[in-house]
Amino acid sequence: MTTLEGIFAKPRLAQRDLARLLALDDPAELQQLYAAAYAVKVRELGKVVHLRGLIEVSNLCVRNCLYCGIRRGHATVERYTIPEDEVLAAAAWVWQEGLGSVVLQSGERTDEAFLAYVERLLGGMRDLSQAGLGVTLSLGEQTEATYRRWRRAGAHRYLLRLETANPEIFAAIHPPGQNLASRLACLASLRRCGYQVGTGVMIGLPGQTARDLARDVLMMRDLDVDMVGMGPFIPCAQTPLADSLGDFDARRAAQLELGLKMIACVRLVMPDINIAASTALQALAPDGRERGLLAGANILMPNVTDPRYRRGYQLYDGKPGLDETSRESRDRLAAAVARAGERVALAERGDSLRFRRRGA
Repeated sequence: MTTLEGIFAKPRLAQRDLARLLALDDPAELQQLYAAAYAVKVRELGKVVHLRGLIEVSNLCVRNCLYCGIRRGHATVERYTIPEDEVLAAAAWVWQEGLGSVVLQSGERTDEAFLAYVERLLGGMRDLSQAGLGVTLSLGEQTEATYRRWRRAGAHRYLLRLETANPEIFAAIHPPGQNLASRLACLASLRRCGYQVGTGVMIGLPGQTARDLARDVLMMRDLDVDMVGMGPFIPCAQTPLADSLGDFDARRAAQLELGLKMIACVRLVMPDINIAASTALQALAPDGRERGLLAGANILMPNVTDPRYRRGYQLYDGKPGLDETSRESRDRLAAAVARAGERVALAERGDSLRFRRRGA
């Protein structure tokens, strides 16, 4: 059997290599994996972390994904769309504090009122920062015409998660009418529109194996994405998958470990992309995002949504930071960066090195 060092030395990892790494459970071997991935991150990107101010602009959604806390069928959620002036005020704070980038996230909508709302927000953010603020959108599947419209208005990046590269698992966690082929077509559209393209998966889904996750990593590599945002699956009450993992408390440590292993594997396979340490990691352990940095991540997203709206945007149970102010969220993550022995990059957009090299 190939040693771990032998796997790390390979110029191109195969599915069997990744599956082996994702199945590791020996603490010493896990530390070898995280250290190898961290060394790659430092070599390619330095000991630098970029912060992206996250604004959850709306929890209205036309989709009914079986795992999601803001799914259309979740009747008890108090729905909201943040007024434009409040979103722009949050974006202005991000810009003034030197975070460099903002992320607009929402439930999925395709109506003209929403498309125009996003377009106006992009124009407003361009004006308040003299086009200096980096903008990532995470607004679901849209037409290519819509993606072009938002790109012209000032968006730079777009995150659209695969959730899983296994079509059978995808079908098991989504209602009829949603399919992996449509998601892949949207990612191709985003590339044609000139975005920095991001995707990601849910980790530790019911029935998912190490080979499935290895396949996820390889699909993201083959898509040549510029950034990855992914996190461990955490069930949400009042959704069809609420009890799909049984006693979740007994699985928390394993889900966190699996999330860290995925970060490390993605970093080994795609050395020069941006990888986020997700909020879900912190939901599983107070130092989860800090551990994500030490496993190879280089992006953190402090939540700068007004706390009045945050309880309406809980995609899973136990989401942390619901009552934090923007400053408290930023300061908490900055402290985690310092504990990891890294520094926060200020006044930088933090564009993907992979994206920059592709355009060189």
